[in-house]
Amino acid sequence: MSSDTLFTDASRHPYDSLTPDRVLDALDTIGLVGDGRLMALSSYENRVYQVQLQSAPDGVSETVVAKFYRPGRWSEAQILEEHAFAAELEQAEVPAVGPLAIGGATLHRFEDFWFAVSPRRGGRTPELDDFEVLEWIGRFLARIHSVGAVRPFVERPVLDLQSFGTASRDWLLGHDMVPLDVQADWERVCTEALARVQASALGQVGRAGGIASLRLHGDCHPGNILWTPTDRPGGGPHFVDLDDARMGPAVQDLWMLLSGDRRQRTLQLSGLLDGYEQFREFDRRELALIEPLRTLRLIHYSAWLARRWSDPSFPANFPWFGSSDYWQGQVVVLQDQIEAMDEAPLSA
Repeated sequence: MSSDTLFTDASRHPYDSLTPDRVLDALDTIGLVGDGRLMALSSYENRVYQVQLQSAPDGVSETVVAKFYRPGRWSEAQILEEHAFAAELEQAEVPAVGPLAIGGATLHRFEDFWFAVSPRRGGRTPELDDFEVLEWIGRFLARIHSVGAVRPFVERPVLDLQSFGTASRDWLLGHDMVPLDVQADWERVCTEALARVQASALGQVGRAGGIASLRLHGDCHPGNILWTPTDRPGGGPHFVDLDDARMGPAVQDLWMLLSGDRRQRTLQLSGLLDGYEQFREFDRRELALIEPLRTLRLIHYSAWLARRWSDPSFPANFPWFGSSDYWQGQVVVLQDQIEAMDEAPLSA
């Protein structure tokens, strides 16, 4: 993974050149001719558009989704590994939405951008208080992980303490992103939280006798699952956006689906694992990783926002970020995480 290029001049950000006309020009280079109807979809990391086509090669529907990868984030080889993983999932009849092969390729180049085109899939956010829905999602997560365990990623990174936690903290401090009036408190509590993560079983993931590391979706929150009515052909969950696919423990793809108080999270976890273990064994030792993984995500999220701040869409959509109030809030959140990591893990 690259060092996430920091564009210091928002007026020169690469996405400034990605106008609707340029999007249509890019699609035209691979034989997809738009009819002028184009809609930007919700995505901050990349730029994603729903495009209506006037003409296209056989096998391509009238409506597609075009994804333009953020320049400087992933290498060509890393993106192709994502595409290969999606293809393996589709071959295993797992409902993951992957890119179309157009002209024999899933990844295309236009000026400064790598881009891919996928079929459009409708759906809504799943009802995660419904036990049957949780069980269904759990079954498919197990099938994703069964495919993911066949071979490791070679090019894509590992979810670990260094990449998500330590590097994020050091980058934020090194670039003076934390206001001086809260910097000492945030650094102290962040370092204490990372020490708790280091003391957890996360450091044993992928080691002999430790918790297994496998290819993951990596960002399996409810917004990346599209649910369609089960009384329709192909109904149920469809997993989208493998952009953050990486190596890590299986529980990474489960914990972001849990919410509410401890009782609610326990019930949700039970539903997911009831479905999961119909297809694949789940190592209960991984439940102790939920709060350490949540801690890493919180720290990484702050660094992600800061690294992307020169992208004009970030100040527009996250106006609350960067203030002293924000960072003071993060101090409280990380203190809560330290307490959570000291508690007994969830059981199911």
